[in-house]
Amino acid sequence: MAEDPKRWQIGLVGYGEVGRILAEDLRRQDIRVSAYDIKLGSEQGVALKQHAATSGVVLVASHAELAAKSDFVISAVTASQAVPVAKACAAAINQGTWFLDFNSASPGAKQRAAALIDGAAGRYVEGAVMTSVPPYRIKVPLLLGGPGARELEPLLNAIGFAAKVASDELGVSSAVKMCRSIMIKGLEAMVIESFTTARAYGVEDAVLASLAETFPAINWEKQGAYFFQRVIEHGRRRAEEVREVAETVREAGLTPWSAQGTAERQAWIADLADEGLFGARGTEEFARSADWRTEADRILARIRC
Repeated sequence: MAEDPKRWQIGLVGYGEVGRILAEDLRRQDIRVSAYDIKLGSEQGVALKQHAATSGVVLVASHAELAAKSDFVISAVTASQAVPVAKACAAAINQGTWFLDFNSASPGAKQRAAALIDGAAGRYVEGAVMTSVPPYRIKVPLLLGGPGARELEPLLNAIGFAAKVASDELGVSSAVKMCRSIMIKGLEAMVIESFTTARAYGVEDAVLASLAETFPAINWEKQGAYFFQRVIEHGRRRAEEVREVAETVREAGLTPWSAQGTAERQAWIADLADEGLFGARGTEEFARSADWRTEADRILARIRC
């Protein structure tokens, strides 16, 4: 393995929004990047292949091929696939290859994934992404955890990441992320439920005024529009993440009433988006309204028909 991270061959498992952003920022540094995504063989794969060709990313045919040719693997998939991806990569990973788990999975899932990679002589490090990736891109705040975290931290930061070690113990970084998500993803779901219900009763202005009085630092119109857009566009991924949040709560011995409800609301919005309620995916109109009322009215029209 090259000691200089800028000479690494970096493999991305998952070429969705996060994977493509990381690929773009790494390629700007002339770092070699390859990628694999299970959607490459579907209709969505056409756009992924076009992006890879434009960005100079080499697409491969399997997890095993990616792992075998990489010095450093980043797993950025949906939460439910964190452990299966680790298992698939472990089958071909080279001794000493770094494996950064970028996924929003529970501490228990991270520990199971680590056992697979470390058991195959790879070097597993968990990563907890602490806010939305797009505004920060590769510099999104990232908490690292595990025995190799302190060694990997400066290598990551040398290629543009904003990584910080949270703990040498696996699961701590993920616990921070999961507990935060109880609040953040829960707030998204509550805003959609509250604002849409208020719209149904014609009391949205009074509700917004009351929220502004209680929490004056928040622009509820702008925040509401943002929450609607993000859940419409990424509700499926968010629902999977919050199911991992619920598992984290269970691992602590509590019943995840709030997290379960949040996952159901996020998944419900994702179902509506898949039906085309908010416009066709990939178009300028999809989930891009600056006024949350537009989306709330679509939801209300759907449930009243």
